[in-house]
Amino acid sequence: MNHLDDQRGAQNPKPIFPRPTPPTALALTTADGKPTRVFGIASGKGGVGKSTVSANLAVALTETGARVGLMDLDIYGFSQGRLFGATEPVTLDAEEKIVPWHHHGVWLVSMGMFVDEDQPIIWRGPMLGKMMDQFFRDVAWPDLDVLLVDLPPGTGDMALNMAQRLPNAQLVLVTSPQPVAMHVARRAAEVARKTQQSIFGIIENMSYLRCPHGERLTIFGEGGGQQLAEELGVPLLGQIPLDPQIRQGGDQGQPTASREVPVFRDIAETIWRAEP
Repeated sequence: MNHLDDQRGAQNPKPIFPRPTPPTALALTTADGKPTRVFGIASGKGGVGKSTVSANLAVALTETGARVGLMDLDIYGFSQGRLFGATEPVTLDAEEKIVPWHHHGVWLVSMGMFVDEDQPIIWRGPMLGKMMDQFFRDVAWPDLDVLLVDLPPGTGDMALNMAQRLPNAQLVLVTSPQPVAMHVARRAAEVARKTQQSIFGIIENMSYLRCPHGERLTIFGEGGGQQLAEELGVPLLGQIPLDPQIRQGGDQGQPTASREVPVFRDIAETIWRAEP
């Protein structure tokens, strides 16, 4: 029986990955010197709309009065540049640090600043952690109240990098309603548990389609987000509908669905009002 087997069945298992001391180089601060609140937006699998949720939630947070940054750490599947309509070339400040894009009130960094949108990133795992470090150390971030980190799907290198470098970050898990997505998101939650990271809550995306006559069609089933939230003992932050305005906004570089889809504002208010 190996160490992992010993963990199974234990009521209060010890974490497999010890929680390290957070590197101070990765810390950001607010205007009054307090630590920036960091939320990792994660999903167990791709295709559940995690990046679109991240973009629209970031804009919704600015509408609460927060100073918001968004770090696109979905290195292989970077998309925040397109979602925000950001295409400007990289610029450096007087200290030769990268100046983040600033669109729709959000400060943003992404691999899209450095490579063509259609160019693949072919890196081994260790490079991901180095890129994460650079996105903190080599970017001229302003004072931020909230930083959202768009994480890649799955439970691989970047999930561990997040736990090691930002152990005080809280995770928001995005899932769609059907069981196949919910169970994969549960694996991401298990990584958070084993690395002693806090899960802030669950967002269920593509929950329903609102028909013109008012009926709700649950195209991808229903109840997955609520079930996952109950299993983890965390709140279901919101259920985001399938709405053409969300898709159109992403295609046009206008992630402003919070103005037409109120649930984004509701989730943003919950995050902003929560105790650090």
